[in-house]
Amino acid sequence: MSLLKIRKSSGEPDELEASVAQELLNLEMTSTELKGALRDLYITAAKEVDCGGGRKAIIIYVPYKLLKAFNKIQQRLVRELEKKFSGKHVIIVKQRTILGKSYTRSNKTTGPRPRSRTLTAVQDAILEDIVYPTEIVGKRTRCKVDGRRIVKVYLDSKDQANVEGRTDTYAAVYNKLTNKQVSFYFS
Repeated sequence: MSLLKIRKSSGEPDELEASVAQELLNLEMTSTELKGALRDLYITAAKEVDCGGGRKAIIIYVPYKLLKAFNKIQQRLVRELEKKFSGKHVIIVKQRTILGKSYTRSNKTTGPRPRSRTLTAVQDAILEDIVYPTEIVGKRTRCKVDGRRIVKVYLDSKDQANVEGRTDTYAAVYNKLTNKQVSFYFS
């Protein structure tokens, strides 16, 4: 029954993915406020990330076309899932595709690769997904003398009370997904 809440393109769901799908199904059955919204929603994958200091985070991948539906209930859904998976932060990220520079379209259609499928655009979108519902106010890239780059991300200060404890998790998850160093500030 919980397999209705996860649809993988290849292979069977692992233990973590099955438990996340089961919790989504339980929330749909028990929660009155989330019942209607969760009916047509499903996930594509789930991954556990070590955030340092003994903390862990669960990244839940959702299909791109269900982006708006998940965003409507994301705050309540994340709150409920964090209660179920105690001690772990839950982050919802949309499943996106990166197309290489040598991408060629099929014979039916012509044109360059879409900007939304470039590496930079996908990494920026992943950052937006990680910090949602907080808005990113500004970004600065700091290049150090030894060649390292650190992205400074300025978040909206009105959400500072809700997000301040999670910024280390955000940085660890973004580093795991994109291999980029990021630090968060409030403005």
